[in-house]
Amino acid sequence: MDGGGREAHERIAYSVGSMNRMRRAVMRAGVALPILSAWQLAHAKSDAAADYPSRVIRLIVPFAPGGGTDIVGRTIAQKLTEAWKQPVVVENRAGGNGTIGANAVAKSPPDGYTLSMITSSHSVNVTLQGSKHPYDLLKDFAPVSQVTRQPYVLIVSPDRPFKSVKELVAFGRAHPGKLTYGSSGIGGTSHLAGALLGSLADIEMTHVPYRGGEPAMADVAAGQIDMLFSTLLQSHGLIQAGKLRPFAVTTSARSPALPDVPTMQEAGVPGYEVTPWYGIVAPGATPRTIVAKLSREIGRIVHLPDVAQKIAVDGSEPVGSTPDEFAAHLKSEVEKWRDLIRKTGIRTDG
Repeated sequence: MDGGGREAHERIAYSVGSMNRMRRAVMRAGVALPILSAWQLAHAKSDAAADYPSRVIRLIVPFAPGGGTDIVGRTIAQKLTEAWKQPVVVENRAGGNGTIGANAVAKSPPDGYTLSMITSSHSVNVTLQGSKHPYDLLKDFAPVSQVTRQPYVLIVSPDRPFKSVKELVAFGRAHPGKLTYGSSGIGGTSHLAGALLGSLADIEMTHVPYRGGEPAMADVAAGQIDMLFSTLLQSHGLIQAGKLRPFAVTTSARSPALPDVPTMQEAGVPGYEVTPWYGIVAPGATPRTIVAKLSREIGRIVHLPDVAQKIAVDGSEPVGSTPDEFAAHLKSEVEKWRDLIRKTGIRTDG
């Protein structure tokens, strides 16, 4: 090979070697950059949790002021404010059986500064409202904690001929469609509680929806309708006055607020269990570190003696579950009410 040939060959070899070195450098950079990016992301999330909260938190209560959800929400907000030295402001945004307020939170920035109280009604709405429902309860929220659980109590007009659940069921079987039960509205948990009784006891009853639990309870006390599944907050005074007769509580265990009143299962309806609950959620993409921090603090708060005493006003008991436990509970509740709604054909238009 002459001198010119050798020089050309060396230039080609040098170029190829340079390209290989560049390729290896790029590959090394391509591996290193994602590792650095992942570290930075984890560090950023850690910082977000460490600095959280650094400003005002809004807690949306998707119902009117004064109810059980509002009482519990405001109690937790006050304690969070005291613990974190940042204001936690309660905002009531009622409508759509809790849907309007919850939807506002689902669409909020997922930064932990907008939260929502939700209740067992929200696990019903998912099925009942169908394609009209504006969000997916199981996908569009980050479950923070189930805060409480509480019973309904089956209250009956004292002048009725049946004096127990077994006698009520026997009357219902002997007189199909004659038994009437009220509720706070079509598709509410109190409606579903009555529908579940009809399904499990195999009795046909007539549902009478009201615009809230108070007027329904007043009509039970006045003898206009037979019965109602009511909260203890609404019915306790009339029970104490002897104007309403408590037949059973709907939870699987007796309520500390009514220790002498049996459960529906003890009273003769196997498999019956309805446990209304309150919980707190955040928008779906909220960092898990922030959700976990919220969950731990709320779990601590609900078990404080003064908080437990305050929320017991409607028969509530503290829960304080982890995010994963609450997520599993939401899923099981949605499935339970979906099955009942499909079986009974309940519709929001009647």
